[in-house]
Amino acid sequence: MSESPIPVVMCFSGLDPTGGAGIQADIETLASMGGHAAPIITALTVQDTRSARRFEAIDPMLLIEQARGVLEDMPVAAFKLGMLGSVEVIEAIHSILADYPDIPLVLDPVLAAGGGGDLADDPIINAMKTLLMPQTTVLTPNSEEARRLAPEADSLAACGQELLDLGPEYVLITGGHEPGPHIDNMLYANHRQLETFSWDRLPHSYHGSGCTLASGIAGLLAQGLDPFAAIHEAQEFTWHALQQGFRPGMGQHIPNRLFWARGDEE
Repeated sequence: MSESPIPVVMCFSGLDPTGGAGIQADIETLASMGGHAAPIITALTVQDTRSARRFEAIDPMLLIEQARGVLEDMPVAAFKLGMLGSVEVIEAIHSILADYPDIPLVLDPVLAAGGGGDLADDPIINAMKTLLMPQTTVLTPNSEEARRLAPEADSLAACGQELLDLGPEYVLITGGHEPGPHIDNMLYANHRQLETFSWDRLPHSYHGSGCTLASGIAGLLAQGLDPFAAIHEAQEFTWHALQQGFRPGMGQHIPNRLFWARGDEE
């Protein structure tokens, strides 16, 4: 049997019953990027397109069994981390990642649901910073998450520098929560601001944009792109998915990550 040409990305993320964010966002994005998701559930959530109301983290030993079973069976080309759910889950993931230091890792530090609802407390944030960020290739906080992760920083630029000091090779702070007609996503690496990516602001509020972006970066890293190229191309994919998003419920819009399959030109 020939080896699969489709790169595998192991995704650790929560289950969102709306299908807008979490593990479904990872699966759809990676399929669109020509990759294959190996999904490992970190938490179950109670949420709709308006807010998250409750979540329960998965048993960490079950998570370890799932992940190691897949890792022993197929070559994983990248890791993607989203909502993590508990300190114990973070410790379990850290124990797995420690055995694969050369595999690229994209960390989307999910601290709150898009429509509202806290998904991480201070112990989770501290565990993320000490156990996961030192092995992270690309960290993708939005501006609100960046401020929570670097509370002593007096600007977003200072947040970027402080987060780099925690170990990630690249930090991409997305600007969707900031005012203005454009969204400026700021990329930091090598102790400096490397690039600002500016995108036209779309008219709606979206559920799952961060998951889409992070899994897109992971999928492109898995295909062998360098981080800068992966970060740029994943933003372009995410913007088009948001542009053609839809509103299935009474809250936020959801990215249409399969927009390319419609077969017509917009």
